[in-house]
Amino acid sequence: MGNAHAQSRRIEVVDTTFRDGQQSPLLFDTEKYRFTLEEKKLLLAGLLELGVTHVEFFSPVVGMAEERDVRELIAHAKALTGRELRLLAHCRCHPDDIERSLEVGCNGLNLYLGVSPLAQRHNAQKSLEEAVALASEVIRSTRARHPGLYLRFSAEDAFRTPKEDLFRLYDAVAPYVDTLGLPDTVGMAEPEDVTALVCALRERYPGVDLECHFHNDRGLALANVLAAVRAGVRYVDASIWGLAERSGIPSVTGVLFNLSKRHPELAEQYQLSQCYPLNVLMASILGTLVPYTEPVSLTNRTHTAGVHQKAVLNEKKVYEAHNLHDFGVDKNQLLLGPLSGWNLIYYYLKEVEALEISKEQAKEIAHEFKRRTHEIGRSKKPEELLLELAQSHGIRKHALPEEVPTARLENLD
Repeated sequence: MGNAHAQSRRIEVVDTTFRDGQQSPLLFDTEKYRFTLEEKKLLLAGLLELGVTHVEFFSPVVGMAEERDVRELIAHAKALTGRELRLLAHCRCHPDDIERSLEVGCNGLNLYLGVSPLAQRHNAQKSLEEAVALASEVIRSTRARHPGLYLRFSAEDAFRTPKEDLFRLYDAVAPYVDTLGLPDTVGMAEPEDVTALVCALRERYPGVDLECHFHNDRGLALANVLAAVRAGVRYVDASIWGLAERSGIPSVTGVLFNLSKRHPELAEQYQLSQCYPLNVLMASILGTLVPYTEPVSLTNRTHTAGVHQKAVLNEKKVYEAHNLHDFGVDKNQLLLGPLSGWNLIYYYLKEVEALEISKEQAKEIAHEFKRRTHEIGRSKKPEELLLELAQSHGIRKHALPEEVPTARLENLD
């Protein structure tokens, strides 16, 4: 506890796909509802291959199916790797949550309790004094029974909790925990708020690590992560695709992609080339595409405007400033469409369709293509329109070389 900052401070991703991720509306939109145990095992294996060592699960008290899954996943994780893993249960400050979590094999607890004015009135329905007493008693007794157990405590909705109330609660539990959390439970925070609160907590609790959990209701979750890490947060909560309640949280791969800009040492800690395969795995399970908002995706290398396509054909770096190859995206995508210019049309007809076409012919076809883009839609793809135009210009495929009979080859000896 007190010596946490004496060690070299590594940034760690805490994956919560199997907890907050299972609360995502996307599971309902795709009519998936819940991951099967086998799907969870595949995702867990992908996370471990990426290098994630901190994984958060539901407390087993949420249901029999989750209790079975957590037990199985913990055994599966230990069988897959010899690395030290922190397998965490997200728990209320309640003895049943704690004991059941330890029974299934969790070696760390992520405890939480809300003390915001709204929580006091409408959720926990405990006064600040009652909440402080409860958290202090539960955490102190848990530490006494399990001296080596990893404990994190978070004040739910931390950014809508008055700082003096937050300090009062954290003062009571800080001597007994390894980490204090800063959950932006409803996505209220801005980067400036994050920096100020992290700095205040670092100054007040210098011997305790900090963890952040930012929701994306305002689209600021990833920006808040960057601010938190710069200010001194060690643990960053994330999930595959950023799946979580409402608008979600930062994605695991998005966090690693962005943090690695300032922290190149993450390339030694994580197998960054596994980022995109992990995103594709989730896509296969949900039966949908990797989100276009995900930084580590093929979509992030997709170009449709003619000017952009021309530049990328000459030099990718003109419109691709980020090295996604290291994160597993090993190709880019130039999409034919209404905005395509003659450069891509020439490239497509010559290199993909193997037509004997000149640049001047490509420019003529492009001019006609632009006049007829209104025809493009579900009934006619842009590729079909281009081939139709090429045929009207009498442009043919390159003649394939005549196959040499085997007998004639033998006569050449």
